[in-house]
Amino acid sequence: MSTFAKRERLLLADLLEAEGPEAPTLCEGWTTRDLAAHVVVRERRPDAAGGILIKQLAGRLERVTAEFTDKPYEELIQLIRTGPPRFSPFSLKQVEEMSNTAEFYVHTEDVRRARPDWTPRELDPVFQDALWSRLERTARLMGRGAPTGLVLRRPNGQTSVAHRGTPVVTVTGEPSELLLFLYGRQNAAEVELEGDKDAVAKLHEAKQLGI
Repeated sequence: MSTFAKRERLLLADLLEAEGPEAPTLCEGWTTRDLAAHVVVRERRPDAAGGILIKQLAGRLERVTAEFTDKPYEELIQLIRTGPPRFSPFSLKQVEEMSNTAEFYVHTEDVRRARPDWTPRELDPVFQDALWSRLERTARLMGRGAPTGLVLRRPNGQTSVAHRGTPVVTVTGEPSELLLFLYGRQNAAEVELEGDKDAVAKLHEAKQLGI
């Protein structure tokens, strides 16, 4: 049975292929080639991917990513499509579903929303619920650097505290949009912010959201 992670993986691969290697993304300084290399390294080179979170491994991550960035773009796309090798933790269905559903959704939007003529995807309620579930599990981690208190709220009233503190800013939107906001794509997320005016401005421009 197809999973959300697999669906988003194939959507991302198709989009990267269609856009070509030099298209812009929402990731500052990254083209589609850079993004493709990042995705491949993350799930195929765990010896280097730890540098995403561990500063001591950042140099190794940079070197390995540069090696993959130099590979033919078509090869990177194919590696994304075929998925991780057997030795990768991401080859386990449960791990991939938990780790890649949100990751691939966000990176697909990184490419889509970098275009001036982008329009929101219509996402079904089941997928929105799946994104909310992942958002609840990672909210504290992704929001730990927020400069204000941060509460995420769905249109149906469900809430999740991403960061405790004062003053508090409440960000309201569909789970898919809240996910983009929490991953540091504030300017591209279709959400509403409520709270102290200065706190709202500070949170909207914060660089510390996400990993």
